[in-house]
Amino acid sequence: MMKFSKLALVASAALSFPLNAQATPQETARLRDAAMTDSLAWEITEGLTTEIGQRKAGSDAEARARDWAVAKLKALGFANVRVDPFEVPYWERGEATAEIVAPFPQSLTLTALGNSAGTPSKGLKAEVIGFDSLAALSAADPASIKGKIVFVTHRMAPAQDGSPYGPVGAIRRTGPSIASKLGAAAILIRSIGTDKHRNPHTGAQAWAEGAKPIPALALANPDADQLERILKRGQPVTIALNVTAKMAGKRPSGNVIAEVPGRDPNAGIIVVGGHLDSWDLGTGAIDDASGVAITTAAAKRIMDAGQPLRTIRVVWFGSEEIGLFGGIDYREKHGAEKHQLLAESDFGADRVWRFETNVAGAALPAMKPIAAALSPLGIEQNPSNGNASGSDISEVAKLGIPVLELSQDGTRYFDLHHTPDDTLDKIDPAQLRQNVAAWTAMLSVTTNDPTEYGPVAVKK
Repeated sequence: MMKFSKLALVASAALSFPLNAQATPQETARLRDAAMTDSLAWEITEGLTTEIGQRKAGSDAEARARDWAVAKLKALGFANVRVDPFEVPYWERGEATAEIVAPFPQSLTLTALGNSAGTPSKGLKAEVIGFDSLAALSAADPASIKGKIVFVTHRMAPAQDGSPYGPVGAIRRTGPSIASKLGAAAILIRSIGTDKHRNPHTGAQAWAEGAKPIPALALANPDADQLERILKRGQPVTIALNVTAKMAGKRPSGNVIAEVPGRDPNAGIIVVGGHLDSWDLGTGAIDDASGVAITTAAAKRIMDAGQPLRTIRVVWFGSEEIGLFGGIDYREKHGAEKHQLLAESDFGADRVWRFETNVAGAALPAMKPIAAALSPLGIEQNPSNGNASGSDISEVAKLGIPVLELSQDGTRYFDLHHTPDDTLDKIDPAQLRQNVAAWTAMLSVTTNDPTEYGPVAVKK
């Protein structure tokens, strides 16, 4: 009698699976519960943050991370593993220091924001003018700002859904351009974060048309408190800045792509993933090594259970932090392909607490088995359709492709986000496993469901 390998038996069983067969609730529950013992997501997160570390967009480290990812995905048995290359503008952080010269001399802890310009080689010394909101800065008289260092503060509250980040984050994203157009010599902002540690938060900002690049920096939150108190004393405040940040041409980046081929090539593609790059202050454990690890571990579990109806495409997006370059490149190269769903993990690794959808109305009944499979994990469904999102996948979603979102608890996310504290020790292994179980359950249903989930209306 001819002996078949275990792998051959699995493949044979998968290939004989009916093209339109759906996973039963019992099969999905079995896969979900088995994923609660997962170790692969931790292995990937630990390996990427230990063997590569920081992975700034366009850097040599990001290039090493792509090589690391390709080797790992091939070793795990994924098919069609490759890199889609593209170029990005490269920014060098350099060094940044700040000293209050008067009236109370002392140093401040801060870091440069993405695309910040540097100061003149001998530094910059100027008076500070403070604003308590972006609106107040926008309404200011340019004559009161010209040649000064602008300081914009705020208060960002923690929230499970992370919703304060959108409006408060505008201070970082657009504040530097507004200050520049008003004639400011530089801008300081309170870090966009919820912690009280002396760790400044970096992050992206892009210069608007007509805005001359100026030094743009984020103060650690306790240092922003200190500067507020000093300004309230009513005396002129002078700060000396020395910043060596600069743009440094174009550098290679890329998306790492791997697949679990489906039984039916016409059934469409489900994209899952996160972003491979990180900021350079920490090692990018929560943002976003854990995200690529969670989605990859879940896809691996589906692959090992037998060939699904639909193709799962795992994408480790490159250069997300500096402007969604990976998502844009993916849309340009793959947007015309038949996608059924997009889903991304990019909000840390604390437990998934909510399930969000953005699918066609006719597909809403098909969301019920997913919600039922997630409920035992303590995950509730938002009954309002249309709220699901993701950073890199937002570019592809503009084509009307449906999106599912497994929302992590973000209560402490912005304590760590874009700081030196974004390191492996902040990952809770038990919560990481719950994420893998949730993603496994979602994929078990969606990869074997022939329902057409879209198209969806594109938000203007």
